[in-house]
Amino acid sequence: MREALLPSFYTNMAFKEKISELLEEVLKEKPSLFLVDLAINDQFKVMVTLDGDNGVNLQDCIDVSRAIDNNLDREEQDYSLEVASAGVSTPLKMVRQYRKNIGRTLKVKTNNETIEAVLEQVSDEGITLSWTAREPKKIGKGKETVEHKREIPYSEIKEAIVTIIFN
Repeated sequence: MREALLPSFYTNMAFKEKISELLEEVLKEKPSLFLVDLAINDQFKVMVTLDGDNGVNLQDCIDVSRAIDNNLDREEQDYSLEVASAGVSTPLKMVRQYRKNIGRTLKVKTNNETIEAVLEQVSDEGITLSWTAREPKKIGKGKETVEHKREIPYSEIKEAIVTIIFN
């Protein structure tokens, strides 16, 4: 039983390597785009998720799809291909995604809390968020507006999503 699974496993691995090589080539031609995720299931459904420093448009997805499709032989391996941009509600995964969203509001979940704040800075180690909150005065009655700023290492971030604010 186990031996019967080996050929498809190696075929899947070789297939994924070929897709990765093709993606690398096409993304060299489009330096503002970058790969967020590449997934291939057991039925050879290929799902490519892209993001870009200036966003991803439909033509970008078509170009990447064609670059892959035109260099694979469906007779050799039948597959389906889906190329999409990382959606608005897609969690940020890469430092490059954080960098392109500086100045925007993020909803960041850590091990201890959820913070909705403006992304101020991004480094290779983590992010800096800032926000204001109405809090009880330290002396006397009533509330005052308090400014907060916090550095959060990537290792503590469970999920970070860009929040869309409609004015």
